[in-house]
Amino acid sequence: MRWLDHRNPVPEPLRGAVIALGNFDGFHRGHQAVAGEAIEWAHSEGRPSIIATFDPHPVRFFRPDTPPFRLTTLEQRQELYLAAGATAMLVFHFDGELAGTSAEDFIAQILIDRFGAHGVVTGEDFTFGKGAAGNVALLEGFGTQQGLACRTVAPVGDGDVISSSRIRTALREGDPQLAARLLTRPFAIRGVVEHGDKRGREIGYPTANIHIESYLRPRYGIYAVTGRILATGEELKGAANIGIRPQFEPPKELLEPYFFDFSGDLYGQEIEVAFHHFLRGEAKFDSLDALVEQMEKDCEEARRLLG
Repeated sequence: MRWLDHRNPVPEPLRGAVIALGNFDGFHRGHQAVAGEAIEWAHSEGRPSIIATFDPHPVRFFRPDTPPFRLTTLEQRQELYLAAGATAMLVFHFDGELAGTSAEDFIAQILIDRFGAHGVVTGEDFTFGKGAAGNVALLEGFGTQQGLACRTVAPVGDGDVISSSRIRTALREGDPQLAARLLTRPFAIRGVVEHGDKRGREIGYPTANIHIESYLRPRYGIYAVTGRILATGEELKGAANIGIRPQFEPPKELLEPYFFDFSGDLYGQEIEVAFHHFLRGEAKFDSLDALVEQMEKDCEEARRLLG
Protein backbone atom coordinates (compact mmCIF):
# COMPACT_ATOMS: atom_id res chain seq x y z
CA MET A 1 0.00 0.00 0.00
CA ARG A 2 1.32 3.45 -0.92
CA TRP A 3 2.11 5.86 1.95
CA LEU A 4 1.79 9.41 0.62
CA ASP A 5 3.08 12.68 2.10
CA HIS A 6 0.82 15.71 1.58
CA ARG A 7 3.85 17.94 0.97
CA ASN A 8 4.70 16.04 -2.21
CA PRO A 9 2.81 15.73 -5.51
CA VAL A 10 0.77 12.56 -5.84
CA PRO A 11 2.25 10.02 -8.30
CA GLU A 12 0.51 10.17 -11.67
CA PRO A 13 -1.28 6.79 -11.33
CA LEU A 14 -2.96 8.06 -8.13
CA ARG A 15 -4.20 11.36 -9.54
CA GLY A 16 -7.94 11.50 -10.12
CA ALA A 17 -8.55 9.61 -6.87
CA VAL A 18 -11.45 9.80 -4.46
CA ILE A 19 -10.12 10.85 -1.04
CA ALA A 20 -11.72 10.11 2.33
CA LEU A 21 -10.91 13.23 4.38
CA GLY A 22 -10.65 13.12 8.16
CA ASN A 23 -8.27 12.32 10.97
CA PHE A 24 -9.35 8.65 11.20
CA ASP A 25 -7.14 7.88 14.22
CA GLY A 26 -9.18 5.07 15.73
CA PHE A 27 -10.75 4.14 12.37
CA HIS A 28 -13.96 3.29 14.21
CA ARG A 29 -17.34 2.42 12.67
CA GLY A 30 -18.05 6.04 11.76
CA HIS A 31 -14.66 6.44 10.08
CA GLN A 32 -15.18 3.16 8.27
CA ALA A 33 -18.48 4.44 6.86
CA VAL A 34 -16.76 7.53 5.39
CA ALA A 35 -13.88 5.48 3.99
CA GLY A 36 -16.26 2.85 2.66
CA GLU A 37 -18.22 5.47 0.71
CA ALA A 38 -15.00 6.78 -0.84
CA ILE A 39 -13.77 3.31 -1.75
CA GLU A 40 -17.11 2.27 -3.26
CA TRP A 41 -17.34 5.52 -5.25
CA ALA A 42 -13.78 5.07 -6.54
CA HIS A 43 -14.38 1.43 -7.52
CA SER A 44 -17.57 2.34 -9.38
CA GLU A 45 -15.65 4.76 -11.59
CA GLY A 46 -12.40 2.81 -11.89
CA ARG A 47 -10.45 5.30 -9.79
CA PRO A 48 -7.90 4.87 -6.97
CA SER A 49 -9.12 5.48 -3.42
CA ILE A 50 -7.09 7.28 -0.77
CA ILE A 51 -7.72 7.54 2.97
CA ALA A 52 -6.22 10.61 4.63
CA THR A 53 -5.04 11.13 8.19
CA PHE A 54 -3.18 13.81 10.16
CA ASP A 55 0.09 13.41 12.04
CA PRO A 56 0.46 14.88 14.53
CA HIS A 57 -3.20 15.25 15.38
CA PRO A 58 -4.16 18.97 15.10
CA VAL A 59 -4.99 18.99 18.83
CA ARG A 60 -1.40 17.94 19.57
CA PHE A 61 -0.10 20.80 17.41
CA PHE A 62 -2.23 23.51 19.01
CA ARG A 63 -2.13 22.11 22.57
CA PRO A 64 1.14 20.17 22.92
CA ASP A 65 0.63 19.67 26.67
CA THR A 66 -2.55 17.63 26.09
CA PRO A 67 -2.20 14.18 27.74
CA PRO A 68 -1.62 11.30 25.29
CA PHE A 69 -4.79 10.31 23.45
CA ARG A 70 -3.69 8.42 20.32
CA LEU A 71 -5.68 5.27 19.52
CA THR A 72 -3.47 4.00 16.70
CA THR A 73 -0.03 4.54 15.22
CA LEU A 74 0.40 5.43 11.56
CA GLU A 75 1.55 1.86 10.93
CA GLN A 76 -1.63 0.48 12.47
CA ARG A 77 -3.72 2.91 10.43
CA GLN A 78 -2.00 1.87 7.22
CA GLU A 79 -2.88 -1.77 7.90
CA LEU A 80 -6.49 -0.88 8.72
CA TYR A 81 -6.88 1.26 5.59
CA LEU A 82 -5.40 -1.48 3.44
CA ALA A 83 -7.77 -4.03 4.92
CA ALA A 84 -10.67 -1.68 4.14
CA GLY A 85 -9.70 -1.77 0.46
CA ALA A 86 -8.03 1.61 -0.05
CA THR A 87 -5.30 2.11 -2.63
CA ALA A 88 -3.16 4.43 -0.52
CA MET A 89 -2.84 6.30 2.78
CA LEU A 90 -2.24 10.04 2.65
CA VAL A 91 -0.56 11.61 5.70
CA PHE A 92 -1.09 15.33 6.28
CA HIS A 93 1.92 16.44 8.35
CA PHE A 94 0.24 19.03 10.53
CA ASP A 95 2.62 21.93 11.03
CA GLY A 96 2.51 25.72 11.07
CA GLU A 97 2.33 25.96 7.29
CA LEU A 98 -0.65 23.62 7.02
CA ALA A 99 -2.35 25.25 10.02
CA GLY A 100 -2.04 28.63 8.29
CA THR A 101 -3.42 27.46 4.92
CA SER A 102 -6.80 28.99 4.15
CA ALA A 103 -9.71 26.65 3.50
CA GLU A 104 -9.94 27.86 -0.10
CA ASP A 105 -6.23 27.25 -0.73
CA PHE A 106 -6.53 23.81 0.90
CA ILE A 107 -9.15 22.94 -1.71
CA ALA A 108 -7.62 24.62 -4.76
CA GLN A 109 -3.89 24.28 -4.18
CA ILE A 110 -3.63 21.03 -2.22
CA LEU A 111 -6.63 18.82 -3.05
CA ILE A 112 -6.98 19.85 -6.71
CA ASP A 113 -3.59 21.08 -7.96
CA ARG A 114 -1.20 18.97 -5.86
CA PHE A 115 -3.27 15.79 -5.55
CA GLY A 116 -5.43 16.00 -8.65
CA ALA A 117 -8.37 14.75 -6.60
CA HIS A 118 -11.57 13.92 -8.43
CA GLY A 119 -13.71 13.84 -5.31
CA VAL A 120 -13.69 13.85 -1.54
CA VAL A 121 -15.85 12.18 1.09
CA THR A 122 -16.13 13.57 4.63
CA GLY A 123 -18.28 13.31 7.70
CA GLU A 124 -20.88 16.02 8.13
CA ASP A 125 -18.87 17.76 10.88
CA PHE A 126 -15.49 17.83 9.09
CA THR A 127 -13.64 21.17 9.32
CA PHE A 128 -10.36 22.26 7.75
CA GLY A 129 -8.20 25.23 6.87
CA LYS A 130 -6.94 28.17 8.91
CA GLY A 131 -9.11 28.67 11.98
CA ALA A 132 -11.16 25.60 10.96
CA ALA A 133 -13.05 27.95 8.62
CA GLY A 134 -13.64 25.27 6.01
CA ASN A 135 -16.62 22.93 6.26
CA VAL A 136 -18.89 20.76 4.14
CA ALA A 137 -20.75 23.80 2.79
CA LEU A 138 -17.49 25.27 1.47
CA LEU A 139 -16.52 21.95 -0.11
CA GLU A 140 -19.90 21.68 -1.79
CA GLY A 141 -19.86 25.32 -2.91
CA PHE A 142 -16.32 26.52 -3.62
CA GLY A 143 -15.04 22.98 -4.18
CA THR A 144 -17.69 22.16 -6.77
CA GLN A 145 -16.97 25.42 -8.58
CA GLN A 146 -13.33 24.34 -8.80
CA GLY A 147 -14.30 20.95 -10.24
CA LEU A 148 -14.02 18.90 -7.04
CA ALA A 149 -16.92 16.53 -6.40
CA CYS A 150 -18.01 16.10 -2.77
CA ARG A 151 -20.06 13.63 -0.76
CA THR A 152 -20.82 13.52 2.96
CA VAL A 153 -21.69 10.66 5.29
CA ALA A 154 -24.07 11.05 8.22
CA PRO A 155 -22.97 10.13 11.75
CA VAL A 156 -23.10 6.44 12.64
CA GLY A 157 -24.46 5.44 16.01
CA ASP A 158 -26.44 3.09 18.20
CA GLY A 159 -28.46 5.81 19.90
CA ASP A 160 -25.29 7.75 20.70
CA VAL A 161 -23.03 8.91 17.89
CA ILE A 162 -19.88 6.84 17.54
CA SER A 163 -16.85 9.05 18.06
CA SER A 164 -13.19 8.81 19.04
CA SER A 165 -13.92 10.78 22.22
CA ARG A 166 -16.56 8.22 23.25
CA ILE A 167 -14.04 5.42 22.69
CA ARG A 168 -11.38 7.23 24.71
CA THR A 169 -13.84 7.71 27.56
CA ALA A 170 -14.71 4.01 27.54
CA LEU A 171 -11.04 3.04 27.73
CA ARG A 172 -10.27 5.52 30.50
CA GLU A 173 -13.20 4.11 32.47
CA GLY A 174 -11.99 0.52 32.07
CA ASP A 175 -14.55 -0.64 29.51
CA PRO A 176 -12.52 -2.14 26.65
CA GLN A 177 -15.52 -4.16 25.47
CA LEU A 178 -17.52 -1.01 24.67
CA ALA A 179 -14.45 0.44 22.94
CA ALA A 180 -14.12 -2.75 20.89
CA ARG A 181 -17.75 -2.59 19.77
CA LEU A 182 -17.28 0.98 18.57
CA LEU A 183 -13.92 0.28 16.94
CA THR A 184 -15.04 -3.14 15.53
CA ARG A 185 -11.87 -4.60 17.08
CA PRO A 186 -10.10 -4.43 20.46
CA PHE A 187 -7.98 -1.40 21.29
CA ALA A 188 -4.35 -2.47 20.88
CA ILE A 189 -0.97 -1.05 21.84
CA ARG A 190 2.03 -1.89 19.69
CA GLY A 191 5.65 -1.67 20.76
CA VAL A 192 9.08 -3.26 20.93
CA VAL A 193 9.75 -5.55 23.89
CA GLU A 194 12.52 -4.19 26.10
CA HIS A 195 14.62 -5.56 28.92
CA GLY A 196 13.23 -4.59 32.32
CA ASP A 197 14.25 -5.17 35.91
CA LYS A 198 13.16 -8.85 35.73
CA ARG A 199 10.77 -8.47 38.70
CA GLY A 200 8.12 -10.58 36.95
CA ARG A 201 10.59 -13.34 36.18
CA GLU A 202 11.69 -13.44 39.82
CA ILE A 203 8.15 -14.22 40.98
CA GLY A 204 7.35 -16.71 38.22
CA TYR A 205 5.53 -14.36 35.83
CA PRO A 206 7.98 -13.16 33.15
CA THR A 207 6.47 -10.22 31.31
CA ALA A 208 7.14 -8.49 28.00
CA ASN A 209 7.84 -4.85 28.87
CA ILE A 210 6.54 -2.22 26.44
CA HIS A 211 6.62 1.55 26.75
CA ILE A 212 3.19 3.10 26.15
CA GLU A 213 4.63 6.15 24.37
CA SER A 214 1.92 8.45 22.94
CA TYR A 215 -1.01 6.02 23.11
CA LEU A 216 -4.05 6.90 25.15
CA ARG A 217 -3.74 5.53 28.69
CA PRO A 218 -6.62 3.15 29.40
CA ARG A 219 -7.60 2.76 33.04
CA TYR A 220 -4.60 1.45 34.95
CA GLY A 221 -4.99 -2.13 36.05
CA ILE A 222 -5.05 -5.77 35.00
CA TYR A 223 -6.57 -6.93 31.72
CA ALA A 224 -7.21 -10.15 29.86
CA VAL A 225 -5.28 -9.63 26.63
CA THR A 226 -4.16 -11.25 23.44
CA GLY A 227 -0.81 -10.65 21.82
CA ARG A 228 0.46 -10.88 18.27
CA ILE A 229 4.13 -11.18 17.31
CA LEU A 230 4.34 -9.03 14.20
CA ALA A 231 7.29 -10.84 12.63
CA THR A 232 5.64 -14.27 12.75
CA GLY A 233 1.94 -13.55 13.20
CA GLU A 234 1.85 -15.88 16.22
CA GLU A 235 -1.16 -15.24 18.47
CA LEU A 236 -0.87 -15.45 22.26
CA LYS A 237 -3.23 -15.18 25.22
CA GLY A 238 -2.40 -13.66 28.55
CA ALA A 239 -2.95 -11.17 31.33
CA ALA A 240 -1.35 -7.74 31.42
CA ASN A 241 -0.74 -4.92 33.83
CA ILE A 242 -0.75 -1.38 32.52
CA GLY A 243 0.22 1.33 34.95
CA ILE A 244 3.00 2.34 37.31
CA ARG A 245 3.50 -0.95 39.24
CA PRO A 246 2.74 0.33 42.77
CA GLN A 247 4.28 -2.81 44.31
CA PHE A 248 7.76 -1.79 43.20
CA GLU A 249 9.98 1.26 43.51
CA PRO A 250 10.51 3.54 41.76
CA PRO A 251 7.16 3.86 39.92
CA LYS A 252 7.56 3.20 36.22
CA GLU A 253 4.79 3.41 33.64
CA LEU A 254 4.73 0.26 31.50
CA LEU A 255 2.52 -2.22 29.71
CA GLU A 256 3.55 -5.66 30.98
CA PRO A 257 1.78 -8.63 29.36
CA TYR A 258 2.37 -12.13 30.69
CA PHE A 259 1.56 -14.70 28.01
CA PHE A 260 0.26 -18.11 29.01
CA ASP A 261 2.16 -21.23 27.92
CA PHE A 262 4.85 -19.24 26.12
CA SER A 263 8.57 -19.66 26.77
CA GLY A 264 10.16 -17.98 23.76
CA ASP A 265 12.38 -14.89 23.67
CA LEU A 266 10.48 -11.71 22.78
CA TYR A 267 13.25 -9.18 23.48
CA GLY A 268 13.68 -6.79 20.59
CA GLN A 269 10.55 -8.02 18.83
CA GLU A 270 7.57 -5.83 17.99
CA ILE A 271 4.30 -7.09 19.41
CA GLU A 272 0.74 -5.83 19.56
CA VAL A 273 -1.27 -6.26 22.75
CA ALA A 274 -5.07 -6.14 22.46
CA PHE A 275 -7.24 -5.32 25.50
CA HIS A 276 -10.30 -7.58 25.88
CA HIS A 277 -11.51 -7.50 29.52
CA PHE A 278 -10.74 -5.30 32.52
CA LEU A 279 -10.13 -7.47 35.60
CA ARG A 280 -9.22 -5.06 38.40
CA GLY A 281 -7.43 -1.81 39.18
CA GLU A 282 -3.80 -1.54 40.20
CA ALA A 283 -3.15 -2.24 43.87
CA LYS A 284 -0.27 -2.48 46.31
CA PHE A 285 -0.20 -5.68 48.37
CA ASP A 286 1.17 -6.30 51.84
CA SER A 287 3.71 -8.82 50.54
CA LEU A 288 5.02 -10.41 47.37
CA ASP A 289 3.27 -13.64 48.37
CA ALA A 290 -0.06 -11.81 48.43
CA LEU A 291 0.71 -10.29 45.02
CA VAL A 292 1.55 -13.69 43.55
CA GLU A 293 -1.64 -15.17 44.97
CA GLN A 294 -3.68 -12.42 43.33
CA MET A 295 -1.81 -12.83 40.05
CA GLU A 296 -2.71 -16.51 40.02
CA LYS A 297 -6.37 -15.54 40.35
CA ASP A 298 -6.02 -12.89 37.64
CA CYS A 299 -4.50 -15.37 35.21
CA GLU A 300 -7.16 -17.96 35.95
CA GLU A 301 -9.90 -15.39 35.29
CA ALA A 302 -8.17 -14.17 32.11
CA ARG A 303 -7.95 -17.74 30.80
CA ARG A 304 -11.65 -18.20 31.47
CA LEU A 305 -12.67 -14.96 29.78
CA LEU A 306 -10.47 -15.56 26.75
CA GLY A 307 -11.96 -19.03 26.46
